[in-house]
Amino acid sequence: MKKLALAGLSACALALAFAAKDPVIMTVNGVDVPKSEFEYLYNKNSQQQINPQTLDEYVEMFKLYKMKVEDAKAEGIDTTATFIHETEQYRHDLAAPYLADSLFLENLVREAYDRSQQEVEAYHIMLFKTRDMAQNIALRQKADSILSVLKKGQDFATLAAQYSQDKGSNNKGGRMGWISSGMYPLAFELEAWKLPEGEVSKEIIESPVGYHILKGGKHRAARGKRQTSHILKLTKGKSDAEIAQARKEIDSLLTLIKTRPDDFSRLATANSDDRNSARQGGALPLFGAGEMVEPFDSAAFALGIGEISDVVVSPFGYHIIKVTGTQPTASYQEVKAAQLQKMTSAQDPRAKLIRQHQIKRFEKKHKGSLNQKTLAELRAAIAKEGVDSALFADWTTMPRAGMPVLSVNGKTRSAADLVSSFGQVRIPASQDALDFLDTRVDALYIDALNSAEEADLLKSQPDYRNLLKEYVDGSLLYEVSVRKVWDKAAKDTEGLNKFFEANRENYKWTDPHAKGFLVQATNDSVASLIRARAAEIPEAELVNTLRKEFKGEASFDKVLVSKGTNQLVDYLLFGGPETAPANNRFTVAFMVNPRIISEPEEVSDVKGLVTSDYQNEFQDAWEKELRAKYPVTVNEKVLRQVKKNN
Repeated sequence: MKKLALAGLSACALALAFAAKDPVIMTVNGVDVPKSEFEYLYNKNSQQQINPQTLDEYVEMFKLYKMKVEDAKAEGIDTTATFIHETEQYRHDLAAPYLADSLFLENLVREAYDRSQQEVEAYHIMLFKTRDMAQNIALRQKADSILSVLKKGQDFATLAAQYSQDKGSNNKGGRMGWISSGMYPLAFELEAWKLPEGEVSKEIIESPVGYHILKGGKHRAARGKRQTSHILKLTKGKSDAEIAQARKEIDSLLTLIKTRPDDFSRLATANSDDRNSARQGGALPLFGAGEMVEPFDSAAFALGIGEISDVVVSPFGYHIIKVTGTQPTASYQEVKAAQLQKMTSAQDPRAKLIRQHQIKRFEKKHKGSLNQKTLAELRAAIAKEGVDSALFADWTTMPRAGMPVLSVNGKTRSAADLVSSFGQVRIPASQDALDFLDTRVDALYIDALNSAEEADLLKSQPDYRNLLKEYVDGSLLYEVSVRKVWDKAAKDTEGLNKFFEANRENYKWTDPHAKGFLVQATNDSVASLIRARAAEIPEAELVNTLRKEFKGEASFDKVLVSKGTNQLVDYLLFGGPETAPANNRFTVAFMVNPRIISEPEEVSDVKGLVTSDYQNEFQDAWEKELRAKYPVTVNEKVLRQVKKNN
């Protein structure tokens, strides 16, 4: 299947996609190069060069470029799994902005931003989900019963106290306090922001954690965030005597702070029972509405910067709060990118909305349809048996494997394609298994529709077409160059040595170089042991062996440097000023096998230069072979037109 997908990326297909409107400027090994592709690369190359090539010079370079691409195909590089995967991924990434409905996404972001400009007073009755599907069905039915009673006029606060499992709000009439956008699951947030004050939700709101019945509360403008410090004296879980003592201590601290407010941080560190914040002078993380317990939240937002509260009583204890900073609500532009990233992630419920919208946009254009008969049969099997190995085996072998699941532009995707995408997932028969099936069907359908739209982009979007072709050919060029030139030269040790010996005159130095092994040791005794041991070890093994044997007691470096490059080497071999090792652990520095040489002794002394020159020889030979192997014809009439345009 992957190779079939890649066929759409072949040079031939890319060229033919719009050949009728785009004249051919040259043909390389029977493959036509359209004028638009040539001009795109020529103009891009010209913009990137300090001294741009002439058009004639570029034509010659371009011919070789295309010959190398053809050679890469002859090597089979375009059929490797790695190349196919990377190219497919790039194609999808490149197409993504073209496929997105920017107006639809903008509306979703704007809706989220508009909610973030308000805080809402939330009320709910909640039943927590369990891992038991049958128990969850019973909980849902219980929630429905509670909602029916509410609709008949029963008091919300009474039912919240009786049935809600949210212990933080059930004894407060279901009141959760003021909440900010983004704090709770999206379904909960949408309902809380939508409900008028005092009105109860018409349906049960299901979130990942439970079933909710909401009541609308007040709305107010968002207040941004607060940066605070506090001193806490805990009362939770304390005896009456301990609570009284805590109150006495917090009152004393408040009196002290009122006379010496600048001592707040010091007093918090010394006295606060919140040891995590006490270590930072009482500083707490930045927080918004509803993120702190009441009445801490209200007290903090009632203070200005630098102001200090009286004693505030919370369920945890007694607080003295100091506001140290504020952060206003972010602007639309500041949150837009983060909101887009959030809502397009697979975990966000809006990602499903985006998928469904994308399906609707493309299925009419590309004649898309789902085969409901196949899906009904598969759905029945999953409802009965779940997603397991037996299902996988049954639906990836004939006859079921060949059953059509969907069709786009007359091309079908089969049941085997769909079930193979399940991977190693195993889910017992449940609503979760059916939801998983729906998600995978959507994913396969979108992939087929997107592939059809991407094929259209090749015809309708020159920028997309040229960028994709540039990437494909550039990847082929890189891989074939590695094979034919770079690795071939770098790994040919015998050839490098022969090349160096034959061309020694090209690798002279203007200044002598110091060569040897620089040793830095912790003391004279260690240095003496290293000198003795070094005399017993072959030079090729010296550094690795000594590093292992004297680990932590010395450092070893093979050096080849000219005068003025290394202060220690200058001192030891070039008569430079006395210099101590930069690392204080080492007190002694010396050289093993030191010498001063006026020219390279071996290829490793100038390996980078030799390798580069040796590669050039391979490059020249390869290009000569390419010119003989791959015929090129240039359409001079079209080329003259390009010259005129430029």
